[in-house]
Amino acid sequence: MNTLLKITSKENGNIKEISNLQKSSKFRKEQGVFVLEGVRLCEDALDNGFEPVKVFFSTSATEKYNYLLNKFLSYDIFEISDSLFNKISDTVSPQGVLCVFKIPELSNDSIKKSGKYIALENLQDPSNLGAISRTAEAFGIDGLILCGCCDPYSSKSLRASMGALLRIPLYFTDDMFELFEKYNVKSFASVVTSDAESISNMDFGEGCAVIIGNEGNGISEITKEKSDYLFTIPMSGKAESLNAAVAASIIIWEMCKC
Repeated sequence: MNTLLKITSKENGNIKEISNLQKSSKFRKEQGVFVLEGVRLCEDALDNGFEPVKVFFSTSATEKYNYLLNKFLSYDIFEISDSLFNKISDTVSPQGVLCVFKIPELSNDSIKKSGKYIALENLQDPSNLGAISRTAEAFGIDGLILCGCCDPYSSKSLRASMGALLRIPLYFTDDMFELFEKYNVKSFASVVTSDAESISNMDFGEGCAVIIGNEGNGISEITKEKSDYLFTIPMSGKAESLNAAVAASIIIWEMCKC
């Protein structure tokens, strides 16, 4: 059983590291770790096989969440004052539990040829990424393929996902079509042009990936050219397009009907 190590100074190296990890996606990638805050998310990550590197409890949280503390006792646990925890917290009402976890190394070779995937191209809003992951996980999508997107391990993405980004497989690539070709996955690009086929006419059978583009610019021209199928979500109102997360929800519902 580990003894809790107390930290009292904001100049402590661990405290500075947390601040850098929360602020910088580049630093997270370099260190191969990310910060997760909150009782539910930290426990969820542990239960789903994520490996803690360091664990931090505020003084009051050591008593309030003693059951969770006991689950982390085989790892390095640091106790910090409530006031210091509030300074490093990235939430409005911190619960006093924060962990540094290793970023999992998931090989693209685990993509299933018969799977159904959502491929995101240059998605930049962490809230959209989190919301899409929640819907994808809820309906049994086999994974998210991320190309040029915002960091799924940022605090905003993780909170918006309500833990879904910790449970659904994430695949990172600079060339999604290389993956599609390798695993014989049909590609469907979601566009807003009126001459594209209606989503209701698409056959999202096994071995498919639906591509959703950037919030402002949509899918790139080269992606449109390379995709096997182009489709659109018909709209009768005056709106020109849908929010990326809303569009993803409609698409996922249609994918899972097949």
